[in-house]
Amino acid sequence: MSNKIRTLIIEDEQPARDLLRAFLSNFDEIDLIGECSDGFNGLKTINETQPDLIFLDIQMPKLTGFEMLELLDDLPEVIFTTAYDQYAIQAFELNAVDYLMKPFAKQRLRQAVDKVIDRFKTRHAGGDNVKKLSAHLHDKPQSLDRIVVKSGTKIHIIPVDQIEQIEAQDDYVMIHCPDGRFMKKETMNYFEEHLPSNQFVRVHRSHIISLKQIQRMEQYGKESYLLILKNGNQVSVSKHRIKDLKKELNF
Repeated sequence: MSNKIRTLIIEDEQPARDLLRAFLSNFDEIDLIGECSDGFNGLKTINETQPDLIFLDIQMPKLTGFEMLELLDDLPEVIFTTAYDQYAIQAFELNAVDYLMKPFAKQRLRQAVDKVIDRFKTRHAGGDNVKKLSAHLHDKPQSLDRIVVKSGTKIHIIPVDQIEQIEAQDDYVMIHCPDGRFMKKETMNYFEEHLPSNQFVRVHRSHIISLKQIQRMEQYGKESYLLILKNGNQVSVSKHRIKDLKKELNF
């Protein structure tokens, strides 16, 4: 890192960007290298410029701040700008990642920047803190309504109602949908816990299926069952999940 902290603002509201820019113009340690109004441009600009620090809004259209972080391989330091609830703020504090509650004063911004400066002085990488934060928020018992994946240089946002099945692939999962199949580094347990339980069912340790995608269930052998899906795939049902699945399907 050079003497100045190369900084990027990612914020969809123009007044908020203007305020940050005005405040930061008086901070000698900051070199403001750019501004982005959405997560897509933010992701592209981070990969191109490799900033030391980003000011990141959480609630943005198209791609949220957290979704954007999921798609990054190398994480800069992050100061969140947010109107999030107290639960999330506690998560930020727990993982030593700073945040600015809107609206914030210049002195509060000064404190946040000082934390980043101290972290650089002690050679404490911020990426670990952001990963801890993301993992902590992953544990929140909230239902997913979409999944964001990256395929090459393209970003795909998949609404959950378009998901046909999810299949385990070592440390990744394969997400099947009408537009194709996409890999994401995530666990099957995570999706089992966060996908709507009235729309999806885990039929095997390696398979989660959309209930509306099931065409029929066939028995082969005494206790073996096979699901025939509308996309043409066939999936075995594990023995200890047959009872629950029969109940779901009124079989």
